[in-house]
Amino acid sequence: MPSGHRRERLSILLSGGKRFPWVPCILLLPIVVCGLFGSLLYPHDPTAMNPSMSMRPPAWLSGNWSYVLGTDFMGRDITSRLIAGARISLIVALVGVGVAGLVGVSLGMVAGYFGGWLDEVIMRIVDAQMSIPAILLIILLSAALGAGLITIIVCIAIVFWMQYARVIRGETLSIKQREYVTLARLAGCGTGRILRKHILPSLISTSTVLATLQLGRAIIIEASITFLGLGIQPPKTAWGLMIAEGRLYLSTAWWIPTFAGMAIMITVLGANLLGDWIRDKLDPRLRQL
Repeated sequence: MPSGHRRERLSILLSGGKRFPWVPCILLLPIVVCGLFGSLLYPHDPTAMNPSMSMRPPAWLSGNWSYVLGTDFMGRDITSRLIAGARISLIVALVGVGVAGLVGVSLGMVAGYFGGWLDEVIMRIVDAQMSIPAILLIILLSAALGAGLITIIVCIAIVFWMQYARVIRGETLSIKQREYVTLARLAGCGTGRILRKHILPSLISTSTVLATLQLGRAIIIEASITFLGLGIQPPKTAWGLMIAEGRLYLSTAWWIPTFAGMAIMITVLGANLLGDWIRDKLDPRLRQL
C-alpha cells in the first residue's frame, strides 16, 4: 500500500472512523458542554478566593473531594476555573475563526471572480501580511489595541483571513470557468446573483474544512497571548492565564498549570481530528479509501 494511503487510513482511524467522528466528539463534548452551560456546573465560584484552602492538591492526594482538582495559590477551585476557561476558548475560537472566514471568503471570492487590479491589490496585501511572522503581528496588535477578549478575536481574524483569501481565490478561479456559471451569465444573471447562488455554495465545503482546521490553532493563539499578559486579564479566567499564574508553582503545586495545559491539549487535538475527518469526508478522492 502506498505511504500516502497509509497516512490517510491512519488519519481516518484517529478521527474515529469514516461514518462518524467518535474520537473527536468524545474529546470535544465535555469542552462544549462546559462552554455552553458552565455557570450551571461550577462546584465553586471560579473567582472566589479562600486563603485557608490555598494550594490544596487534587482530591485523590488530599482526600478533600470538595476540590476535585485542587486549588491554586489564592485558594480558587481549579475545576471551576477550567470550566470557566472553556467558555472563553470557545468564544475566541468560534467568533475569531468565523470573522476571519467571513472576511477571507468574501475577499478571496471577489479577487478570483473579478481578477484584474482588484485581484492584484488583495493578493499583494495577503503576500505582505504573510511575510510578517504571525506571533510578531499578534503581539504588536495586542500591544496597540490593549488586552482583552475583543483584542484576541481581532488578532485571530487578522491572522487567519489571508489563508481563506488565498485558498478561496484559487477555488473561485476554477469554479467561474464551469459551464453552469457560463450559462448563468448567458441567462442574464447579475454578478451578485452569480456569486451568491452559483459560486458561494461551491465554496462551502472548502471553507468548512479550513475553519475546523483553524479552531485548534485559534485556541493556542488565545492561550499564548494570555500567557504573555496581553490577552484575558484577571479576575476573568482563561486557560492561558492559569498556566501563566501557575508556572511559578510548578515544582510545589504542579496541578495549577498542568490541568489547564491538558485542557488545551485535549481541545486542540479534538478540533484537529474533527477537521481531518471533515476534510476526508468532503474530499471525493478519499471516499474510497
